[in-house]
Order: sequence, then structure tokens, then C-alpha cells
Amino acid sequence: MSYKNSEGYVDPTAGAAMAATTKEEQNVEKLNHKVIQSFRLLVDLAGFEIVGRVTLKHKKSGRIFK
Repeated sequence: MSYKNSEGYVDPTAGAAMAATTKEEQNVEKLNHKVIQSFRLLVDLAGFEIVGRVTLKHKKSGRIFK
């Protein structure tokens, strides 16, 4: 499906930019999930447990994960 602008015309340049942004956001989500899984495993192996909320901030995008 192609991206259409507000007038309803096909806009491949904007569509490509939107697709790239969406893909980058999905990659950040996957990376965040992997980091949290790794952190939980590391904490468990060290004999500890997480009792509070862990907040992460992605340096490049500035997005905060709680």
C-alpha cells in the first residue's frame, strides 16, 4: 500500500520516509526488549531481583522506556 498525502495523491517520498521511521522505531522496540531480558537474566544470575521500575532512555532517539 502506498502513502497518500492529505489531498489523496500518492506521495512516494513521504511514504519512504514514513516507512524508514516506522522501521527504526520497531528496531528500537526490539532492542529495548532484548536489553530488558538480558538485564533480568543478569540480575537473576547475580542473586538479586528487581523490586522497582527500571527506566531506560535511548540515546539516539531520546525515547524513554518505563
